[in-house]
Amino acid sequence: MHAAGVVIADRDLSDYIPLCRDVKGNDVISQYAMGPLNDLGLLKMDFLGLKTLTVIEDTLALIHQREQNFSLKDIPLNDSAAFALYNRGETIGLFQMESGGMTSLSKQFDVKKLDDIIALIALYRPGPMELIPEYVKAKKGITPIKYLHPLLESICADTYGVMIYQEQVMAAASKLGGYSLAQADLLRRAMGKKDKEKMAKERRNFIEGCARTNKIPEKKANAIFDLLEKFAGYGFNKSHSAAYGVISYQTAYLKAHYPVEFMAGLLSNEINNTEKISVFVGECKRMGISILPPDINKSGLKFTPETVAAGSDRRAQGDGAQRAALQQNAIRYGLAAIKHVGEAAMETAIREREQRGDFTSLEDLCTRLDSRVANRKMLESLIKAGAFDFLGRDRSELFSCIDDAVMASAAAQRDRLAGQVSLFDEATAPTGSRKRQATPWSEHEKLSFEKELLGFYVSGHPLDAYTDIFAAKNYRSIASLGGLDDRAPFKIAGAIVEVEKKFTRKEGKPFAVVWIEDRADMLEVVVWNEVYLKAAAALVAGRVIEIRGTLDKRDEIPRAVAQEIRTLSPRKPNGAEGSTDKESAVLLQFSPATTGDELREVRRILASSPGRRPVRLLFDRESGNALRLDAGTEFSVNLTRDLEEKLSRWLVPAEP
Repeated sequence: MHAAGVVIADRDLSDYIPLCRDVKGNDVISQYAMGPLNDLGLLKMDFLGLKTLTVIEDTLALIHQREQNFSLKDIPLNDSAAFALYNRGETIGLFQMESGGMTSLSKQFDVKKLDDIIALIALYRPGPMELIPEYVKAKKGITPIKYLHPLLESICADTYGVMIYQEQVMAAASKLGGYSLAQADLLRRAMGKKDKEKMAKERRNFIEGCARTNKIPEKKANAIFDLLEKFAGYGFNKSHSAAYGVISYQTAYLKAHYPVEFMAGLLSNEINNTEKISVFVGECKRMGISILPPDINKSGLKFTPETVAAGSDRRAQGDGAQRAALQQNAIRYGLAAIKHVGEAAMETAIREREQRGDFTSLEDLCTRLDSRVANRKMLESLIKAGAFDFLGRDRSELFSCIDDAVMASAAAQRDRLAGQVSLFDEATAPTGSRKRQATPWSEHEKLSFEKELLGFYVSGHPLDAYTDIFAAKNYRSIASLGGLDDRAPFKIAGAIVEVEKKFTRKEGKPFAVVWIEDRADMLEVVVWNEVYLKAAAALVAGRVIEIRGTLDKRDEIPRAVAQEIRTLSPRKPNGAEGSTDKESAVLLQFSPATTGDELREVRRILASSPGRRPVRLLFDRESGNALRLDAGTEFSVNLTRDLEEKLSRWLVPAEP
């Protein structure tokens, strides 16, 4: 049974065909297959649902909160910023463009118009892929465009002499062989099915038609038929490709011009997929969009845009233009995206919050919600994810108070059922539980909980303390390994996520499979016995290691084989922990003529290289009094040579 097939007729289907129930006894289905249905003249349509359409609708709903009249019907179809995303390979979230192969192709394709996107989608499939080098060379003028007959130029000029659409095959049969479009469609179908008997008959008809219509010699007509037969075998329906191309372009336009709303829409449609969330969060960071942690009083059900000030220095309040330019668009993590909390429970919590105000404590949440909603599993997940950090209490200490809070919730529920109301129910909220002695979670435990429940790290990263080492050692990123050949050597570093210890089948020798991650990606590494025996003590989850190895690209997802493993230790910072003295801070200086666009550019540059070095901003004013402010911890950087070059216009050299 086709998952999306629908049969349509002008009256009750039982007048034409036998019907039955499906195997589950639910849906009514046809007892005839597709072929007989077509022969009877019935219309079979495939109605496919696209998640991308929901992403677009969610994005538009967020845009309409600030631009009520925005409509995709009004956007230009030649937007250079949208095309630039394809050409730079920034295709995460772009419909039909997210695979590694499609991203690579779009970078070499030089997208300049909507037709280029339509062609991209049609070419990147088994069969037409062999035409890609020929198409790209002809498009860029590297090789001349050739036509087997001058009449083919009007049909294939837009695709640089290469037939990539079924409509082109039909047009060629019509123009050269005198076929009607209906006859041309039958020819295309026969070519696609490779029916030898029908093809021999069609070849004779085509040769006769070419001679009769355009006086084309038999030898040339045979060559043209061979060409049509080749392309008809895998030509793509242009109307299908065009529909997909328009949707892809719309996602590119939204990402280029409304990046916060678009990324929030993408994230909201993956609330049950923490792996996908992790990919999108990485893309947000690359784009300079901060992801704010979940907050029981600020988060919506899904991901929502939020504006936060980049600097925390109150002295900057008088400089409205400069503060506005330094405002940072961010996305607040949605409560329903936290694992193990339940969407219905979070809907209830948000509705209670909107009706009666913010929650003031863990106990306040529990007593205001039904005890079946505020269960232990939900509370554990909310605390581990940081949704109660606004209370200023250590997560482990708050975690130890869950039993008291659950009991308070159950007692309040019993009182409500019994009709008892506390004298102060309407006047005051619970003040919070008595503080308990609890062993603080280690940084590794805290971050591991965040990664498990949210899909990424919020309060830090296991590699934060190793930023300087990574910069000095010039390790490859895991993402860059995709560009290497099979068996190529490499050197990477990262934190161990998981270790699976095994034994070889024949000799029973111990080895391990290790999953290691850097700030953006994860890699599976096989550690065979010889290396394993030397490095076994280092293979512990949370440990940061350096791996020299070789790449294994036999499967779609690259893996690696370790040749050498060694443990890395973080360098001790100069001065006390958390020190932000002026020697360690990166100082950027701005003249009175500095524009908002310039400050936004600085913000993007800083966000592209996160690290531990704090950033201070120095604004020269015409009055002569300079204004200093801290950019905020979210803009702390790893001051690499590349970043120094990008910031050179504003960077104040450090004193020797």
